Amino acid sequence: MLSKLDKLQDDAIVEIGTVDSINGLETWRVTYLGSKGRLKGVMPFMKDVPKEEKPAVGKRLNEVKNALESAFDTRKGELARSTSDRHPMDVTEPGKDVALGRRHIITKTIDGITEVFSRMGFSVAYGPEVEDEHHNFNALNIPYDHPARDPIDNFFMGNDRMLRSQTSTVQIRVMESTPPPIKIIAVGRVYRPDTHDATHFSMFHQCEGLLVAPKVSMVDLKTTLFQFAKSYFGEEAEVRFRPSFFPFTEPSAEVDMKMKIKGTWQWVEIGGCGLVDPNVFEQLGYDNEKWQGFAFGLGIERVAMLKYGIQDIRWLFENDARFLRQF
Repeated sequence: MLSKLDKLQDDAIVEIGTVDSINGLETWRVTYLGSKGRLKGVMPFMKDVPKEEKPAVGKRLNEVKNALESAFDTRKGELARSTSDRHPMDVTEPGKDVALGRRHIITKTIDGITEVFSRMGFSVAYGPEVEDEHHNFNALNIPYDHPARDPIDNFFMGNDRMLRSQTSTVQIRVMESTPPPIKIIAVGRVYRPDTHDATHFSMFHQCEGLLVAPKVSMVDLKTTLFQFAKSYFGEEAEVRFRPSFFPFTEPSAEVDMKMKIKGTWQWVEIGGCGLVDPNVFEQLGYDNEKWQGFAFGLGIERVAMLKYGIQDIRWLFENDARFLRQF
């Protein structure tokens, strides 16, 4: 057994001296030191060694193992140095340019909208995307028989939990925790099980605004949206209201903005708005005689598509760098 170990060590040392590459060195390591290598291969023969010789054989086995590992480390260092000598690093050579990333078009749009409203004194508020039905419907004056609560139009999760279908939930949470006056915009993702096509997606983003103060009127609301349109879409942009109905505002209106699309000025619907319904304030314990408010909502993807001439909402979520690099 001792002679076998001596021969194994001699063979390994001779062979490692001829190794001239890192790949070759790895092959040598597997051959001699691997889990199925030659050193492991002599282990089964230990059972045949006489009892009185086993201490000496075990000691020699450890010596061979240590010698091979030391030879491996030494040769590895030699090969690394020789490779460096053949391919020296020129520290004066200019480095390669690293391409800079950029904000996603949705993030860019959110930042632009937020910046405009921030200049008008609105702060940004956030809330949970997994909501309860109270904040998503009840507190917004949406009755139990309203079509908006239909299971086919929402992502219900059970146990009174759902993926929020509107960022109006954030407005309720802010009013629950913050005494008026309030002036906020709520920005974030919302979810509805829509079939994906050029104008619909099951996940999208909203920006909703809320102002609560004494003596608020539709004039204040229209002025706010008028200033936003001028700041974000250009001085020639215009705003108009069309009467509509929303359970949480009264009176309510659809918001159209006139903007240039492919060189032509057109009226385009971008959201809804209205004065906060007194029932909403009553549920929150607000004095309707003292406080009034307005609320509005804008679709972020809608704004982005109009501003940048994007024809298909699905392009915003495919993560095709060729498309995203245009903006």
